[in-house]
Amino acid sequence: MSKTRPTNGLNDKRRAAMQKARRALVLQGGGALGAYQAGVYAALRGTQRPPDWIAGVSIGAINAALIAGNAPEKRVERLREFWELLSSGPAQRLPSWLATREMLNQWSATMASIVGVPGFFEPRRTPALLLGTAAPLLSVYDTSPLKSTLERLVDFDRLNDDGIRVSVGAVNVRTGNSVYFDNTQQRLTVEHIMASGALPPGFAPVTIDGEDYWDGGIVSNTPLQYVLDLHPRSEPLVVLQVDLFSARGLLPTTLSEVMERQKDITYSSRTRMNTDAMAANLNLQQAIADLIAKLPPQMRQDPSVAQVQAMLTHEPIDIFHLIYRDKPYEQESKDYEFSRAAVDEHWESGMRDMRRTLANPELLMGTAALNGVTTYDLCEEGAPRVKHPMADPTATVRNGRRATRA
Repeated sequence: MSKTRPTNGLNDKRRAAMQKARRALVLQGGGALGAYQAGVYAALRGTQRPPDWIAGVSIGAINAALIAGNAPEKRVERLREFWELLSSGPAQRLPSWLATREMLNQWSATMASIVGVPGFFEPRRTPALLLGTAAPLLSVYDTSPLKSTLERLVDFDRLNDDGIRVSVGAVNVRTGNSVYFDNTQQRLTVEHIMASGALPPGFAPVTIDGEDYWDGGIVSNTPLQYVLDLHPRSEPLVVLQVDLFSARGLLPTTLSEVMERQKDITYSSRTRMNTDAMAANLNLQQAIADLIAKLPPQMRQDPSVAQVQAMLTHEPIDIFHLIYRDKPYEQESKDYEFSRAAVDEHWESGMRDMRRTLANPELLMGTAALNGVTTYDLCEEGAPRVKHPMADPTATVRNGRRATRA
């Protein structure tokens, strides 16, 4: 049985507070892998309080819109309808006995690049493409089908007015700056969601208020930093971060594996490193605030000292981190391989990983720390890693036991 940290009345009070904390769902970009996020939400719904805030980039923004833009009892149904539509093409429904799984996956991805994906995108049919990179075009594909799909499946009035905060990341083509469209600051439309997923050169930029925007994953594929920066320090927060690319992987042995590994590293946005760095920064701030609290009263009452303490103090934050794990037969095309078999597998993987997390009540009860950021790395089956605030920075906790990292 796993050992747990000792508890007391203060820790119980902290856990109770975290049960009522604001809950944020953070969704990374990753194309066809986004069915994993849908599966995570399908397992989560009905067992936990709905998220108060959903932040997404690219396919994460689309999943966010499908969730927030529908009534609670319709959300999983709309997610399923969307993902079944995208995997409904003839090339995506070939029988498994026809060829090996690797060959079927590659055929599905090749046909997606040639004829498009139902309800998502289709190739531009223009002779200008014969000019290659000199073509006077801004994209290879037309995403009008996605616009129609989102307008049919998402109620944008509900998305803006139903109480869930929605933030989607994009990048300004002209300035190169990362931008988040947030329904607490503006009314989100189908254009905002499409801008977050406009990955060049496949998809054209989307114009909003006279500015053009591309996929937010070009700058940062994970919106965790935005959530932590904007969340009020005076409120506790629980974050479920669902990522689709893993920064860790084996040394490739073929050109295909080289391309896949390069894509993983690029779009993972160094998730573990960045999450650890953000947590360490916030924990250091809280540690300084705690030290200030130990100063003599006359020093603490100095206006400048009190101001610094207020700026550095924050309520506890728990970050639960799920990362999709590749299947052995997946290749560098995995983010545009929309076969029904792959979509179903991604969905089931998300449900399985979330259910395994929910089945560990000890882990989900929260930490014994009274403040600071605690991160739970849930990507390794049977070996969740927990990093507590103020812990030895060279150590992690696996199944409740502390181990020093190599």
